[in-house]
Amino acid sequence: MDEQNKINRRNFLARSTAAGLGMGLTAATFGVFASSFKNDHKTGTDMKNSTLGKRRLGSLEVTELGFGCMNIAWAYGNPPSREDAIKLIRSAYEQGVRFFDTAEIYGPHTSERITGEALKPFRKDVVIASKIGFDIDFETAQLKGGLNSKPQHIKQAVDFMLKRLQTDHIDLLYQHRVDPQVPIEEVAGAMAELIMAGKIRHYGLSEAGAATIRRANAEHPVTAIQNEYSFWTRDPEAEVIPVCEELGIGFVPWSPLGMGYLTGKVSPNYAFAEGDIRKSLGFPRFTPEALGKNRTVVEVLQKVGNRHDATSGQVALAWLLAKKPFIVPIPGTRLIPHLQENMGAVKVNLTTSDMSELETGFASIGVFGDRAPANLKESHDTGTSLGTTSKGTAGKTPLPKR
Repeated sequence: MDEQNKINRRNFLARSTAAGLGMGLTAATFGVFASSFKNDHKTGTDMKNSTLGKRRLGSLEVTELGFGCMNIAWAYGNPPSREDAIKLIRSAYEQGVRFFDTAEIYGPHTSERITGEALKPFRKDVVIASKIGFDIDFETAQLKGGLNSKPQHIKQAVDFMLKRLQTDHIDLLYQHRVDPQVPIEEVAGAMAELIMAGKIRHYGLSEAGAATIRRANAEHPVTAIQNEYSFWTRDPEAEVIPVCEELGIGFVPWSPLGMGYLTGKVSPNYAFAEGDIRKSLGFPRFTPEALGKNRTVVEVLQKVGNRHDATSGQVALAWLLAKKPFIVPIPGTRLIPHLQENMGAVKVNLTTSDMSELETGFASIGVFGDRAPANLKESHDTGTSLGTTSKGTAGKTPLPKR
């Protein structure tokens, strides 16, 4: 890693409170749901030669599993070399993945550059999603501040993103975190203008709450929501997933494997690499105590997996696929063997009895520790308000719709 990239990483980690992490049924059963979609923009992507099933996020067709490109730039320590990262992404393509997820903050800019280079030969066959909304210098990749979803900033940033991704359009552009300083209607309006200009095809929101989703969708139809969701993180089930189903919006879970924990590979004495955010940023579920106490969550998954000759991680992904037909997980990894394991999840067909056993088992044990440190959770929108307080976080009084 060159010195500039080291500086960029330290710059990002030092401001991680604002960033808050960026960190994702059969298609036939989706027909009735798909008929209600408002957004009719097409991707021009034909999913050539993919062995994976297809799903829809709004009217955007993607493969049933995507690939998250965060880990190739940072997060869990020791990212792969540029050459190995390109090989990894192209291996995902060879195994049928046609939906790739990145973001400007990953690096910053590193993941987008590598993703763009890796997918350039297959651009017409893939869907590329990226995320925007931090105050990053367009040229130097230095993080200048926290969130920035001002319409003019979004429009300028997209031009640089297109260059990094080596493409003339982004298939799906998310607002990475809801900016309490910018009404969501203004963000949706900027996205609509970018769609009209042909620079993006669809837009979405990440870590957004139900009320915010409704307001954005009223301004311009939302294609997808990307919030954290996994077998051990159930926050979206109360309001967000139901509103997605109601409005015909796709749902892309980030961290579908619980930051790797649900694979069963992270034990209480696990040796975290230097810079691994699970340790360096103090994620409550990754203390030695939590790693031990939450082992029963993995055991519930593994018990079902034993009947299907599957790993706990494969069952965790299969569980997401079985929950709703508009859910598309985007597991990421740094290693090709882990990629191959993740792809095996589509062959795990969970029965109604399996699903019942998983839900009953989870309900009986729960999870020890919060999903994120308190300072990072400040950037997660509750969806009930976008007013501001002295801390710049969500207030209590909703802004009026327009």
